[in-house]
Amino acid sequence: MSVRTLSVLTLSLAAAAPAWADEADLSVDAADPIVVTGSRETYTVAQTSSATRTPTDLNDVPQAVSVVTERQIEDQGLQSIADVLRYVPGAVTSQGEGHRDQIILRGNSSTADFFVDGLRDDVQYYRGLYNLERVEVLKGPNAMIFGRGGGGGVVNRVTKRPEAKDFARGAASLDSWGAWSADLDLNRQVAAGVAGRLNGTYEEFANHRDFYRGRRIGLNPTLALIPGERTRIDLGYEHDDDRRTVDRGVPSVGVGTLADPVRPLAGYRRTFFGMPGLNRTAFRADVLKGQVQHDFSDALSVTSRILYGDYDKFYQNAFAAEAVRTVAGVPKVGIEAYNDRVHRRNLISQTDLVWRVATGPVRHVLLAGFEGSDQKTRTEHLNGFFDGSAGTTNGGRRVSLPLARRILIPAITFRRGTGERLVRSDAEVFAFYVQDQVSIGEHLDLIAGLRRDRFRLDVTDLYAARSFSRTDALWSPRFGAVVKPTEATSLYASYGRSYLPQSGDQFSSLDVTLAALEPERFDNYEVGFKWNIRRALSLSAAAYRLDRTNTRATDPLTSLTVLTGAQRSKGFEIGLSGEIRSGWSVSAGYAYTDAEIRRTTAAAPAGRKVALVPHHQASLWTRYDLTARFAAGAGIYHQSRSFTSISNTVVLPAFTRVDAAAYYRVADGIEAQVNVENLLGSRYFSAAFNDNNIMPGAPPTVRGTLRFAF
Repeated sequence: MSVRTLSVLTLSLAAAAPAWADEADLSVDAADPIVVTGSRETYTVAQTSSATRTPTDLNDVPQAVSVVTERQIEDQGLQSIADVLRYVPGAVTSQGEGHRDQIILRGNSSTADFFVDGLRDDVQYYRGLYNLERVEVLKGPNAMIFGRGGGGGVVNRVTKRPEAKDFARGAASLDSWGAWSADLDLNRQVAAGVAGRLNGTYEEFANHRDFYRGRRIGLNPTLALIPGERTRIDLGYEHDDDRRTVDRGVPSVGVGTLADPVRPLAGYRRTFFGMPGLNRTAFRADVLKGQVQHDFSDALSVTSRILYGDYDKFYQNAFAAEAVRTVAGVPKVGIEAYNDRVHRRNLISQTDLVWRVATGPVRHVLLAGFEGSDQKTRTEHLNGFFDGSAGTTNGGRRVSLPLARRILIPAITFRRGTGERLVRSDAEVFAFYVQDQVSIGEHLDLIAGLRRDRFRLDVTDLYAARSFSRTDALWSPRFGAVVKPTEATSLYASYGRSYLPQSGDQFSSLDVTLAALEPERFDNYEVGFKWNIRRALSLSAAAYRLDRTNTRATDPLTSLTVLTGAQRSKGFEIGLSGEIRSGWSVSAGYAYTDAEIRRTTAAAPAGRKVALVPHHQASLWTRYDLTARFAAGAGIYHQSRSFTSISNTVVLPAFTRVDAAAYYRVADGIEAQVNVENLLGSRYFSAAFNDNNIMPGAPPTVRGTLRFAF
């Protein structure tokens, strides 16, 4: 069955909805299969559907799930997905080459394990926060729910939907570097059973780094229709237009060893190792979404979702390609350049059928569903050449320049030559899945599920006029047991598996060798504990072992790529979120992670540590309402040192950052807010992409925000 057939079926289900009810009200509490429900006024939620595709109390989910709510995002003044993940135990971010979100969950890096309202959102870009109710991070393999990938976990953004009331909300902010933004959130109930909502943003970017500028425009109108008491239809469109400087940070110094690893270039925290005007990215997305939910009865319901997205991206950059080294007494750095163009069209369709049935003391929540997607991508890569410049190496692709506060890069020509690529790919998926959640009495829950994905990838190298294809049948099971000694506590154990075809996150690498290799495999074993200390305060803890196998290595005898590599992550996570008491909110977490190469891979021998995975990571944020008008907030974040790449020669130093905030209610519906990031002026490096793309953290930054709600 093709994804187009699935799309027609989805639209047919929408057309089959019952006739309009004369007095139907728009229900703000209508169940949504891929959202978390909870109060906007706290940092915690009680129930999720994302982990099981059925509304389930978080205490009954045998998996570690972290949620950052809209309220917490606003209180902390978080500006990006990277900011959000800093307060999620076991999650860190890569620098992403200065042009995209890139996450590392439980030691596994990905540019594609992002979802929006449960639908795949795998294009490489920076995601906005202006239209979100919350951000969910589901740890460990999630293929049973989300499909391929997601070996270390997934990030799911839950967007705002129309509500059954009229309101206008907004915010304007300005920081000490000159960056500013304005957000708007308008909701109106047009008629009985009809409501619309418009979320929009305009952002101007600036920061502590030389030459960094940019802007983002985001628009997200949505419409909700309630044709009857048992049916809800949601329609939405999102436009994203993002243009900004590509900044890949600073290089390291010297050649390091495992015994004496080198550190990032600390004396050039503002220096831009690129070319102003040339280092830039432009991203545009137009996304249409639809969802139909119908309850046939209290026991049987169906939900169908469809997404069509058209994405265009261009990015171009010059960057430090090697460590700073001394030549004839002069410190020098090697500079390279390239550009990429990507055009992708995604068509994704999902349908879930949920049946609730009881036999005596045993209750079942049965899920059956199917999913189809068709993702067409065209990617072009051209390297930059320093034609006619002195001191070039690597076939004219690298130029060696004196280290200075201002790096003066000679003219660059982007043309066909060594390293060029023009690739067209078509990734088609058809999947079906079944799951049973069994409750035996009041103290024992069991969950078992199985998903089969048929993943076919066709890749054509348009320059070489060669085509390759690969078809995989991926079986992804999950099992879990939850024991509930009391109504407020639960203990769980679980196992989950996921796969990633050898084409990689973005389908751009498939050749005659990779086409013959089995997918990478992720197996996660986990135990955990959850406790609702009070109604709005939750504590959770988890210990796990995550094995990644079928990674690639080069056979030393034949020089062919074979499957021999393995990676293991093991660790412990604990999180606390919610209200200690009325008016006192908290979000805290700690993670210990040990991730290493267990067998030789294409990138590293066994025994090396996985890049950008600190052993220790801890965060604490709290807000306290001192009076009816005035509140204060404070936070601290710490992570231990890690290696910037699998070479294990360059260290990202340990750091601790302290933040603070103050809030004042000017009048009903108007609040002024001041956030100070890095209050104590810690000199740190926040992230890296490799040994020579390392991002200096910002000095103290003050941001003022004025919010209104009417």
